[in-house]
Amino acid sequence: MRTNSLDFLVGEISKSIASVTEEDQNGFVDLLLGKRKIFIYGSGRSGLVGQFFAVRLVQLGLDVHFVGDMTTPIIGKEDLTVLVSNTGETVSTVQTANIARRMGSHVVCVTSKKHSKLAHASNTVIHIPVNGGPEAAEYAPLGTLFEDTVVLFFDSVVPCIMKKLGKTEADMRKRHAIWV
Repeated sequence: MRTNSLDFLVGEISKSIASVTEEDQNGFVDLLLGKRKIFIYGSGRSGLVGQFFAVRLVQLGLDVHFVGDMTTPIIGKEDLTVLVSNTGETVSTVQTANIARRMGSHVVCVTSKKHSKLAHASNTVIHIPVNGGPEAAEYAPLGTLFEDTVVLFFDSVVPCIMKKLGKTEADMRKRHAIWV
């Protein structure tokens, strides 16, 4: 039996994800495949969403790093920086955008606020509008709608990359964590 919360989430996520155009998705895929290294960052749960995506990109054989990890190299001119922030106002994420741009990296932000500080500091904005109205506080508190929608958006990009790279699930499995 479905709960009101699940029905609410599915409905709202469907509305939000439908607003991302095929052009935006294809442009994002081209950026991911056209750059030397990919750097991903987000704070809090947005960071976890970014890490989730980073794992899939590594399994596809891309050179991916999470900003802030001790082993992360310096960002360069031929690199892509992907930043995730619901509000687009998180100080550490906006600072990361500014630093990455100063280093010459192309910066893509995924945010629900297309006029935020992060959006203005980015080269490319993937706008994931979320609303949910008054029910959101009850059924999807804080950034739940944004985070869940971004997970699905990122997951929808994976098959596109697989196709362009000629990769299969078996290829990805070879890069899966060894203890799994």
